[in-house]
Amino acid sequence: MQEQEYQIENQESFELKHIFDCGQCFRWNEEDDKSYTGVFKGNVLNVKKDNNTIYFKGIVNGNIKDIVEDYFDLNRDYTKIKKTLSKVDNNIKKGIEYGEGIRILNQDLVETILSFIISANNNIPRIKKIIERLSESYGTKIVWNKKNYYAFPSLKQLENVSVEEYRNLGLGFRDKRIYDTVHMLLNNQVDYKKWYDENNTLKVREELLSLAGVGPKVADCILLFSDLKRFDVFPIDVWVRRVMNELYIKNPDETKVNKKDIERIAYQKFGNLEGIAQQYLFYWKREA
Repeated sequence: MQEQEYQIENQESFELKHIFDCGQCFRWNEEDDKSYTGVFKGNVLNVKKDNNTIYFKGIVNGNIKDIVEDYFDLNRDYTKIKKTLSKVDNNIKKGIEYGEGIRILNQDLVETILSFIISANNNIPRIKKIIERLSESYGTKIVWNKKNYYAFPSLKQLENVSVEEYRNLGLGFRDKRIYDTVHMLLNNQVDYKKWYDENNTLKVREELLSLAGVGPKVADCILLFSDLKRFDVFPIDVWVRRVMNELYIKNPDETKVNKKDIERIAYQKFGNLEGIAQQYLFYWKREA
């Protein structure tokens, strides 16, 4: 691993706050200069945007250009996606205008599975602290700029971690779920590596639901935010339920809005781009 730098000019659909604060990732933190530093796939990277130039600098395992292009999904035409979705109606058009710089990251699948199990019934500051403690305790240390960072631990590094040790990190009721899922993946009870070659998203979703601590919303987040990169899912949380009800369903009692109705409307309106549409709507509703 070595320190490398890379920069890109005039990259459309790339706003740091939109990308890192839209709920898809937990290991990126804003610095005093408005740049963000994150740990992902064994790399430590700082990203800064100045006018139309985006600067990447960090210690990475491989070629920084390839790493950046893959992780930030730079080869996908988000301008085309936004144009397509904006034609659906003025609601999604407003959401896109608010979060126009969102890109869906290609995050490590195992890290995404475990991170979103931790996220269940949790808030983002606490999720980030738990994941940081987990990484510091069992992940590989990376030193950059005289500061210690820690990669998210591999399944092998978690093999001998007990339920009690997870509990001591503050996982609460999620301790047993993380323990069970780690061992299901280690023992190939669920062959997650084959999911990359499986075209049927529903089939992958069903297998995800067999993992401890993975319900429908967590499964959809994993499908959308990991490097499986499935846009044909629509994760539903309280914010998404609220915005879909306000814009399309209009039930006076938001708590009675049926998830199946939300999923049906999302697919009818947004088709196989419903996952990215969800992010624009979620970010718009939560932030605005």
